Amino acid sequence: MSTVTITQSKANTIKKKKTNSTRGIILFRALFLPIAFLILWEIVTRIGILPSLLFSSPSLILIRAMDLIATGKLWSHMEISLVRALLGFLLGGGLGLLFGVIVGMNRKSEHYLNPSFQMIHTVPLLAITPLFILWFGFGELSKVLLISLGSFFPLYMQAFLGIRNIDNKLFEVAKVMEYNRFHQITRLMLPSALPNILLGVRLSLSVTWMCLVAAELLGADRGIQDARSFMQTDTVFVGIIIFALAGKFSDSFVRFLEQRSLKWQDNFKA
Repeated sequence: MSTVTITQSKANTIKKKKTNSTRGIILFRALFLPIAFLILWEIVTRIGILPSLLFSSPSLILIRAMDLIATGKLWSHMEISLVRALLGFLLGGGLGLLFGVIVGMNRKSEHYLNPSFQMIHTVPLLAITPLFILWFGFGELSKVLLISLGSFFPLYMQAFLGIRNIDNKLFEVAKVMEYNRFHQITRLMLPSALPNILLGVRLSLSVTWMCLVAAELLGADRGIQDARSFMQTDTVFVGIIIFALAGKFSDSFVRFLEQRSLKWQDNFKA
C-alpha cells in the first residue's frame, strides 16, 4: 500500500470522526432544553409546587403512555388521527400547490382567484367551524375538510410566490430552447420554485397538526383527542406529546428532502 493511500485513508477516518462529533454536538444541543425542562417539571411536581392532579408529571405520563401502548388503545386512536391528517393534507396541500402554480403562471387567474383566496385566508378557522358542522355534520368529512382548508393556504401562497420570483431571463432561455408549456412547468417553473414549495409543505404540515386538534374537538368519538377524560391530565399530555412528535418527524422529513433536493443552492452558513 502506497504512502498516498495510507494518508488518504487516515484523512477519511479523521473526517468521519469530525462528522460524527459534529452530529453528536448538534444532537446534544437539540435535546438539552427539552431534557432540562422535563427534569425541572418532574422536580417541581414531586415537591408539590405544581399540583400533580392538574399538571401530572413526566414519569406519570410515561407510565400512562406505556399502559396505552400495552393495551393497544394508543395505536387504535392514533391510526384514526393520522388518517385524518394525511387525507386533509393531501387534499388541501395538493389543491394549494395546483392553484398556486396556476395563479402564479397566469395574470388573469390571479385577478379572478387570488383576491377571494386572500379574503378566505383572513377568516379564522374557528370562526367557520360551526358552518362545517351545519354543512357536513360531525362525521369524518367535516374533519377532513377542515384540515384541508387549513393546509391549503401555506402551499398555495408559497407556490405562488415561488413561481413569481423566478428570474425572467430563464423564460427567455426557455423560449430560445423552444420549450413548450409543459416543459416550462416541469423543467423550469417547478424546479426553480422548489425552495418555496418545500417551505410551503413544512408550513402546511404544521398547520395540519393544529387543525387536526381543532377537528377532533368537533365531537370526535375516535382519535387521539378521544383519549382525554375528566381530570386525567396524564392521558391528555400523552396526546399532546404524540402531536408534537408527529409534527417534528414530519418537519424533519421535509427538511431531509430539502437537503437532498436543494444541494445546488449556495446558502448562507452561520
